[in-house]
Amino acid sequence: MAFYIYVLISKESKRFYIGQTRDLASRLDRHNRGYVKSTAGKGPWEFLFHTMVANRSEAMRIEKKLKNLKSRIRLLNWIGKNLQEEDFVNSDFQTLFEDGL
Repeated sequence: MAFYIYVLISKESKRFYIGQTRDLASRLDRHNRGYVKSTAGKGPWEFLFHTMVANRSEAMRIEKKLKNLKSRIRLLNWIGKNLQEEDFVNSDFQTLFEDGL
């Protein structure tokens, strides 16, 4: 069953959140309603990037890798280098990438 790795960006604070899920719409809703402890009160959130992988173990592996980058610049670089045609990327990505936020 397909899973997604996603990166959220807070519209207000410009914070990032990295996660994985089977249902993107439901997960984004949970973040924005404050049901996820680590993002509650820090939104509103929107997708910066998401990509689909074959299974949960692959999603968890990539999620861990992205979280271990520990740098916004490294994360943006990883997205830029690994972006596939079918992936979603927010229209603000290029500006963030150029500004190095």
